[in-house]
Amino acid sequence: MSIRNQPRDAAVFGVDIGKTVFHVVGLNAAHAPIQKATFRRETLLQFFERASPVLVGMEACPGSQRLARKLQAMGHTVRIVPAQFVKPFVKSNKNDIIDAEAIAEAVTRPTMRFVEIRTPEQIDLQALHRVRDRMIAHRTRLISQMRAFCLEYGIAIHQGAGKFKAEIPRVLSDETNELTASMRRILTEVHGEMIELEQRIATINREIEDIAARSDTARRLMTVPGIGPLASTALLAAAGSGRQFAKARDLAAWLGLVPREHSTGGKTKLLGISKRGNKYLRRMIVHGARSCVTHLDRSRDRLGPWLDGLESRMHKNKVTVALAAKIARIVWVILTKPGATYERRVSVFG
Repeated sequence: MSIRNQPRDAAVFGVDIGKTVFHVVGLNAAHAPIQKATFRRETLLQFFERASPVLVGMEACPGSQRLARKLQAMGHTVRIVPAQFVKPFVKSNKNDIIDAEAIAEAVTRPTMRFVEIRTPEQIDLQALHRVRDRMIAHRTRLISQMRAFCLEYGIAIHQGAGKFKAEIPRVLSDETNELTASMRRILTEVHGEMIELEQRIATINREIEDIAARSDTARRLMTVPGIGPLASTALLAAAGSGRQFAKARDLAAWLGLVPREHSTGGKTKLLGISKRGNKYLRRMIVHGARSCVTHLDRSRDRLGPWLDGLESRMHKNKVTVALAAKIARIVWVILTKPGATYERRVSVFG
């Protein structure tokens, strides 16, 4: 490492993460740049090993979690900032050094929002969910493709994955329909691919269910209506302890389940839900809420009268999203209070 790249007495460092090259900018206590340096992956950690404990900021991106854990182990305070919150601090033209300077400036703001530093277990669990989500999407594409092929020969199959999987074997074995030999072979091959994919999805589902069964927090989350093994483990992977949120509404807002606001001149204007944040997790919470709206025993659950009141004055879809937001708030209480569970008759909020 050259003399130019030795650590200086900076109050904060901003790191722009690349695949092999990392750009670092150091700011003094007055937030003026005092050092700009470029490192290879193998020399970056050497640089921070020589530095006194300091605040280090970086954008949320692949590799940021691992680097954050390494720097924390060296005694540094690490802050990961969402990329959209760094952009306003980029001045004029853009390059990697300017980005690193913007990151360093952004992490010093007292109202800045940060990404929680996750454990390797959280990252593994989130990866499992992402692989499963990709497989589900691929299965949907296979079903849509096979249904379209069948329609070309006048064979209409009912909508829905369950009905399709039940009917496609009958279609393939029916020698009286209009399918040509070539198309029957193609459909058989694609159907075999779908069956193999179903088996892989089932394996991942069992693995996720085993993780949920072993986790005390996941079991407590599953006491909430609409939360099962998939949603509970997805929440643990993405939200962790939930203590990065100051209040329950912050978790609902992070999931994009609160209205967007466009207010000015003292006039409040609320729009549709923001749909920000983790769309996979939001989709799970909304689907769970939709199931509750349809199947929840309202005579035995404290949410029943509340749901009845909502349904008397608004559309069912709005009721579903409102319930999803309430579920998110209950989830925050369970995540942040050791031993807390959902009780059907006793309000969690007192």
